[in-house]
Amino acid sequence: MAGARSLLSVLLAVCAVSWTSADSCGKPEVSATSYTTQDATVLTNIAYVAEFSLKCSNAIKGLPLYAEVNGKILPAARTSDDNHYQVSWTEEVKKARSGNFNINLFDEEGYAALRKAIRSGDDLGSVKPLVSVLLNHPGSYQGPWVNSEFMAAALAVVVWYCAYTFRNKLLY
Repeated sequence: MAGARSLLSVLLAVCAVSWTSADSCGKPEVSATSYTTQDATVLTNIAYVAEFSLKCSNAIKGLPLYAEVNGKILPAARTSDDNHYQVSWTEEVKKARSGNFNINLFDEEGYAALRKAIRSGDDLGSVKPLVSVLLNHPGSYQGPWVNSEFMAAALAVVVWYCAYTFRNKLLY
């Protein structure tokens, strides 16, 4: 009876170790595409979207991921396939900057370490991400320097001035 209990406890310990190690992605490979809003003439927010697929050497599927972008932690949403994910966020047009955004991706262990670093006030760079994705935002078009209404009004004033000047030359 005691031998069966010790055998059962050893078996449970082996299962627990294999279960916890199965949640870790070995040698992650990522391929990503991104989208950002580039026409901000009538918008109040710029949208940033990064879609990526994650391939692990140990063939894990459906791994819960979390993203860190500029100190903000975001969940990575799983799309239709188990290995395709999406991270998205918005910023106000006035606060949005152009350039590259580094999206650090974390599994559950890394996410726990990241939250611990935030709580203790440590540097977020000390936590090693699972993998990083780069999103490039070239900037957003916010309209012409001069509005078309102003140009039409200025052109109307110029035409009126020319007509008035030529009229006075003809009459006098």
